[in-house]
Amino acid sequence: MKLRERVGLNVRNLRNSRGLSQEQLALASEVDRSYISEIELAKNSASIDVLERVADALSIDPKELFNERG
Repeated sequence: MKLRERVGLNVRNLRNSRGLSQEQLALASEVDRSYISEIELAKNSASIDVLERVADALSIDPKELFNERG
């Protein structure tokens, strides 16, 4: 699995586990909802700044976005 795919899956799983919609995560991260979708679908690779804002919105350490999950 490519890193972009892993990050996308982690964003989606973490977002869902917190009961957030893409719109809610986008608002909290100050990015467009379609951009969250593109990250989750691995269609776009987010910048470090955006990943940091997403992690903050999810209340996690940014490194958790890169973890392998079983």
